Amino acid sequence: MKPKSNLLLMIVIGAIILAACAPAATATTTTDNTNATVSESTGTKLNLNTATSDELVATIPGFGNRMVREFQEYRPYISIQQFRQEIGKYVDDAQITEYEKYVYVPIAINDSDSATLQQIPGLDSTEADSVIASRPYASTDAFLTKLSEFVSADELEIAKSYLENN
Repeated sequence: MKPKSNLLLMIVIGAIILAACAPAATATTTTDNTNATVSESTGTKLNLNTATSDELVATIPGFGNRMVREFQEYRPYISIQQFRQEIGKYVDDAQITEYEKYVYVPIAINDSDSATLQQIPGLDSTEADSVIASRPYASTDAFLTKLSEFVSADELEIAKSYLENN
């Protein structure tokens, strides 16, 4: 390896170690749900379509300006699969999984695919398919009623913060 490559590798490894040792980010959720902030313990994440550069950098451990540009370049995200595909051009699957701990694609109650619905804690693929099979939903409340068949009250509250503003 070239000395420059070794230095870059050491920096990346150092950033990963620091991120693993850092305390979890915490903050409050905004009332309009457009820029939810992150707390892994509550499952609240940043909206990929509205998060600012500063929010992304401050929230995602080891996140840099280049990735901020890449995240923002593909807006608006309409599915988590789109996010995975576009960001997968720059990082591997393990890194994408790590990013998904901090961000979400807003859920459109009558349009989101199964993978996007599965961003909701506690919802598996079979349950997401059942939610999809019950479409169309006349209202957000109807969607949440169906969703409540599969997730806990706490998970339902998290899901509410992931919904697109209708």
